Amino acid sequence: MAPVRGAKKRKRPEKPAPAPAPRLPLPPLPDGSDWWGVFYRRVAGHSSFPREYQTIESVLKMSRKTFDYICSLVKKDLTTKTYGFRNFRFGDKTILDVEDQVAVALMRLTTGESLQNIGAWFSMNHSAISNITWRFIESMEARAICHLKWPSPEEMATIKARFEKIYGLPNCCGAIDTTHILMCSSNQPNSKVWLDNENKNSMVLQAVVDTDMRFRDIVSGWPGSMDDSCILRTSGLYRLCEKGVRLDGQMQLPGGSEVREYIVGDSSYPLLPWLMTPYQGHGLPAAKAEFNKRHTAATKVVQTALATLKGRWRVIQGELWRPDKHRLPRIIFVCCLITNIIIDMEGTPSKEMLVSSNHDQGYKQQFSNVADDNAVKQRDDLSQHVTAGE
Repeated sequence: MAPVRGAKKRKRPEKPAPAPAPRLPLPPLPDGSDWWGVFYRRVAGHSSFPREYQTIESVLKMSRKTFDYICSLVKKDLTTKTYGFRNFRFGDKTILDVEDQVAVALMRLTTGESLQNIGAWFSMNHSAISNITWRFIESMEARAICHLKWPSPEEMATIKARFEKIYGLPNCCGAIDTTHILMCSSNQPNSKVWLDNENKNSMVLQAVVDTDMRFRDIVSGWPGSMDDSCILRTSGLYRLCEKGVRLDGQMQLPGGSEVREYIVGDSSYPLLPWLMTPYQGHGLPAAKAEFNKRHTAATKVVQTALATLKGRWRVIQGELWRPDKHRLPRIIFVCCLITNIIIDMEGTPSKEMLVSSNHDQGYKQQFSNVADDNAVKQRDDLSQHVTAGE
């Protein structure tokens, strides 16, 4: 029978909507007037707030002591020129306190949530969140620079002693590696320069860290199309080390040979007197194999530091949506800077706080065949030294 025109179709019964996941109860506040606790309860009460954050420490990734110190650094800058932000739902105030502004900026950096989402938590528009975050970044660049610097001679002596004690590598001053900060593709002119070897759009961060995973030297802003060796040679670190301004100290080994101060890096780097890379190939002699074993353990320090950096600051963890390529290096810098402040204030990160996964998931190992003759001899001397100490 042909269907009758105009006849009403029967509506299918709608499936019941899935029940929302129960929200975990908020922890009780010891003091209802305390800003630290009150701030968290107000933000966490929003329906879109991620449930994984059960304390304000887990959101801001730092202790109250460290947070207060950061507030003291930027207080003058964030209060000299006050901004009124209407619709801010924390009571009736239209001017944000320093603590409020710092917390908003830190939440943008640590959660990696969009400006719109964070604005929703605070009943603010996204432009206000962007404004607060950028003023905080500018202030940290100016006020906290002392927390990211090349070690003093006294600090370097401690670093070298720790590398030798932990990894058996004498006169070692740090570990170097690079990581890619992924970005969404763009059709703008010169966009292909950001396309790396894995066909991803990225910006590269090069970092040197010490045994406490404190960042001692960083370079960011170079496009992903540049390999590790090229980025190294364009850096100030390379120029200073080649001139003998950095890593120029000599140490005499028990056998009589001298070893220059150096950092360790993987096979993507050239072998230089101040940059020791591992031996390549299989079936290595015992001395070379032992050196590689200790070298690999030492380089894991910087690999873990970079993985933990991305885990702590999720704004640089995933694929950024068309970021401002002039501002992104400054955001990366401040993330490294605050990481150092946390270490300075709270000590070396515990194992529970570290991220051991690959910080550059999906990227193949690069290789450099460049080797300085003096560096070859120094590496051989080191391999004989570590074997003699067995």
